[in-house]
Amino acid sequence: MQYDYIIVGAGSGGCALASRLADSCPDASIALIEAGPHTKRNLFVNMPVGVAALVPFRLKTNYGYETTPQPGLGGRCGYQPRGRGFGGSSAINAMIYTRGHPLDYDDWAQMGCDGWSWPDVLPYFRRAEGNERGADALHGADGPLTVSDLRFRNRFSERFVRAAVEAGFRQNDDFNGPDQEGVGFYQVTQRDGRRCSVARAYVYDRPRANLHTIADATVLRVVFEGKRAVGVEVARDGRTEVLDARAEVVLAAGAFNSPQLLMCSGVGPAVHLQSMGVPVVHDAPDVGQNLIDHIDFTINKRTRSIEPTGISLRGIARMGPQFVDFMRHGKGMLSSNVAEAGGFIKSRPTLDRPDLQLHFCAALVDDHNRHMHWGHGYSLHACVLRPHSRGSVTLASGDARVAPVIDPRFFSDSRDLDLLVEGVRVSRRILDAPSLALCGGRELYTHPGHNEAQLRATIIEHADTIYHPVGTCRMGGDARSVVDPQLRVRGVTGLRVVDASVMPTLIGGNTNSPTVMIGERAAEFMAAARRGMEIAAVAA
Repeated sequence: MQYDYIIVGAGSGGCALASRLADSCPDASIALIEAGPHTKRNLFVNMPVGVAALVPFRLKTNYGYETTPQPGLGGRCGYQPRGRGFGGSSAINAMIYTRGHPLDYDDWAQMGCDGWSWPDVLPYFRRAEGNERGADALHGADGPLTVSDLRFRNRFSERFVRAAVEAGFRQNDDFNGPDQEGVGFYQVTQRDGRRCSVARAYVYDRPRANLHTIADATVLRVVFEGKRAVGVEVARDGRTEVLDARAEVVLAAGAFNSPQLLMCSGVGPAVHLQSMGVPVVHDAPDVGQNLIDHIDFTINKRTRSIEPTGISLRGIARMGPQFVDFMRHGKGMLSSNVAEAGGFIKSRPTLDRPDLQLHFCAALVDDHNRHMHWGHGYSLHACVLRPHSRGSVTLASGDARVAPVIDPRFFSDSRDLDLLVEGVRVSRRILDAPSLALCGGRELYTHPGHNEAQLRATIIEHADTIYHPVGTCRMGGDARSVVDPQLRVRGVTGLRVVDASVMPTLIGGNTNSPTVMIGERAAEFMAAARRGMEIAAVAA
């Protein structure tokens, strides 16, 4: 059971890395290990509207984590769905394709992440992207990750866009174009009306003889000889075994599980590791720190119209023909990603980039869809794009099969709550515009007459993540950063981290596409390192 490279985690970073590395190094053997199952034939994964069933529950394809009680949320525990299975969170997400703002990446470069400015990363976004609209200076058309316009648009989503324009916001048909600001429909990672997860894009549709996929296998720790990573210990089929890595081990398990695995392997804050009974390989105080996530609040509005997706006798009755249309043609309501429209808004016109994001769902999405309502309605989400609050991921046990302790510390910096209040005011302006206001309806938890104190109390009672945790294995040029700008873990050798955990700050948008870009970049780093070693061996 020896491989040249072992990649832990078949999510957005891991799948992109594994595929590209297999192409660049055809003589190298690569193992891609995933704790969850294969998802190629999972109907709910492939059917876009299945996101409504995949996110709310702890499943074979969803870790369904919870946070510690959050003082900023009135003592509530937040919910943290994360993908478990091939494709990772790209197999259960809303498929929205956004990259963030170019200035976000320039900020990374200014923070010491050499080679990560917008001009540096744009070629990798374009390389990954297979946009059905075609290629231009900002988009790729030949990449494996298919990006498309929605085949189905709910009429209420169209009303939202019209209402936002009526409220004074400009329409934007491409949030990844020259200017991010505005409102409109999102492009999605779909192919032929079906989800194009990163596993489908990079692994299932592009098999390689030198890429070996291992499902339903939980990595317990990285194995070290001294300070060099030489393999991983894996639990599968009721037994544990060690898989050897001749060249490198890569953690691509996400913002919660990558720092957890580092700590379970002895790389992390020494005092904390010792308290968990984990032998210290390298004292790295910042492992698990710098957790950043998008905090979100939703206005839910019930309607008499059955045009939005909902639970009613008439709503259920129309699902039969819709199912047939989807299975035959990949069209109709079941090809919807639910969060069809949205936008990027500035809270103040003097800002250099939007600081608020909106997601409009033509359905009542309450508490991550865990609270189901009879009837029909719609939901307007507002989230803070660059929160100031910082949290952490720590160990509950030295056993990686036990969920980590997740503490985002939402609203620990009061500026985040202040900005989210402004985001709700923006949402209110849109809801009050004629195209939505004339549809009537009743709000579930909010009310147009609420004063600021009532609004703040309601936000604290109902706000939660919109699923973009990053930062816990922070990349940087400083000695305390967890990984260097080539994603190598500091203090040890033969080990990298390649996922959203390496982001030093949270980008202003959905994080799936940027994580794919990180995987693309890492493959180039690792292929170059292999070529360098081969040249050195020949010279010797």
